[in-house]
Amino acid sequence: MFGIPPVAIGPAGTETDLEVTRGRALIDAAAAAGIKQVVFSTVASTSAASQGSEGKTLIEEYLRDHIAQPTVLRPVRFMTNYLGVGVIGFDGISHGVNRHVFPPHEPTQIITLEDVAEFAVLAFADPARFAGRTLELAGDEPSPTEAAAAISEATGFPIRYEQLTDADAAALGPQIADTKRHWQAGHRWHADIESLRVIHPGLRTLTDWLAESGAAVIRAHLTTT
Repeated sequence: MFGIPPVAIGPAGTETDLEVTRGRALIDAAAAAGIKQVVFSTVASTSAASQGSEGKTLIEEYLRDHIAQPTVLRPVRFMTNYLGVGVIGFDGISHGVNRHVFPPHEPTQIITLEDVAEFAVLAFADPARFAGRTLELAGDEPSPTEAAAAISEATGFPIRYEQLTDADAAALGPQIADTKRHWQAGHRWHADIESLRVIHPGLRTLTDWLAESGAAVIRAHLTTT
């Protein structure tokens, strides 16, 4: 079984208890059905827990305690976030600007959805190799300004990066504000991209993803907005 335990969001923000209840219910159902191998895609870790990761951690622990062959995939930020999924004016591209909490000139890890899926396929194909393992997943680490330049070159549209101010982040909600404080405190994703490329030689860079599909979709979006 492949599973993604989604974050539960309520009026007050993240509802960790509900997220954990749902995740454990799925694991219990798998165990009751006799499923021996489960691959879960959760969220990349940093040097300190952040808001939104607590539920995933508890679900991962429950998975290891109840499933014989568990594998946990922890992807960083998805390249498809550039397509505009999420909060309007944040994370995607709006009016030629990509806005986020990350420092503009510091490497920031990203990955494609396709590569997350391919790591899951590898785990299912070789349970003995991947059972009990936790993999932090990333495929590239351009700085936000480098990513904006790559998107500009691939799409033909001028794109620039803008880091959210503390006030901007607070206005978008407590989870965004917490993420910005977390990043300012120096906590970072830490996927070992070169080691991952040994496991999966076809691991995509941002340039690869743009050439495959990303640039065309972004270009179409920018043309119609």
